Amino acid sequence: MSKKLPLAGVRIADMSTVVFGPYCTQILADLGADVIKIEPAEGDSSRNIGVPAKTPLMGPVFLRLNRGKRSVIWDMKTDKGKRAIRRLLETSDVFIHNIRPDAIGRLGLSYEDVKKLRPDIVYVHCTGFGLGGPYAGLQAYDDVIQAASGAVSLLPRVDGNPRPRYLPMLFADKVSGLHAVYATLAALMMRNRDGEGQHVEVPMFESISSFNLLEHLCDATFVPPTGKWGYPRQLDPVRQPMRTKDGYISIAPYLDDRWVRFFKAAGHPEVLEEARFIDKVTRRQNMSEMYEVAERILPEKTTAEWLKVLKEAHVPAIYANEIGDVLDDPQLNASGLFQKREHPTEGGYIEVRQPIRFAGLEYPESRHASAIGSDTDEVNRELGLES
Repeated sequence: MSKKLPLAGVRIADMSTVVFGPYCTQILADLGADVIKIEPAEGDSSRNIGVPAKTPLMGPVFLRLNRGKRSVIWDMKTDKGKRAIRRLLETSDVFIHNIRPDAIGRLGLSYEDVKKLRPDIVYVHCTGFGLGGPYAGLQAYDDVIQAASGAVSLLPRVDGNPRPRYLPMLFADKVSGLHAVYATLAALMMRNRDGEGQHVEVPMFESISSFNLLEHLCDATFVPPTGKWGYPRQLDPVRQPMRTKDGYISIAPYLDDRWVRFFKAAGHPEVLEEARFIDKVTRRQNMSEMYEVAERILPEKTTAEWLKVLKEAHVPAIYANEIGDVLDDPQLNASGLFQKREHPTEGGYIEVRQPIRFAGLEYPESRHASAIGSDTDEVNRELGLES
């Protein structure tokens, strides 16, 4: 069994903050990269998300988002701090940050500046908006990007409430972070192949707009358009988790033969004799109405009863969990997603582990998230600097 993680030997200088960039570097750290997190004296603002267990600025989201990384504090306004960051960049494969171009330029850390220190550096700039457009340099947070990308228009299409609303998660930050991961890995592959570094720009607005429009551009794709934007199946107000006798369930018959099996297994084959559901063509045309019929049928049995019936009928179905229930999910516990760990200062906590598995490779326990600057002396010694 391999002892080395895929990114073992890769060093990443991480000057990103909040969620977008740190989510990217958390995944890269999980994959074996040595991530050195350069924090401001007051710490990354994500340290303030949630209620800390024992130590100020050691909030629960920070513990997950920054595991596997080492934290250093260098005052970039001093010669000592400037010397430290330059020395780190000389020994790093990747530099990632989310600082606006004018500010990073004032620090002497633009791509051209860093390239002089390490010609083959992979320089990843996490931006709010693409630097080639009129919004370049504008501040961006998850809310701003959800609004600009049209994500806030999706829930109104489902429930009829016209007020634009955010999807209740850090959707734009996290999805953009995943874009930054694959962009970084691709740039490293290019460097390994060609021996050259790369400037990589990962803009949130463009990333999330691309992500949303994959299905939702829909019939507005063609020129001229053959219809409106919006994937009807995802915007169907009826195609939602449905009430059973004792809870809620998600059903996904989706394919025509599964719908046929659903109504038969549910004890309502007569539905298939209705003119609107009489054959494959009419059922496809009246898909939303089939969900309406299913919604009336499902309260006849408990969730557990339905899961048994639908499993036997080979119709996809699952219970509707609340977020807190997920910790007790038998599938996730059997797959080892959760691990109880003991932080040296914060005590016991639940680690949500890397979900990706590699055959013949076991993930070692990652470093616990560090207190602000707690690894500065260690990194200074590695770089040959005075502590």
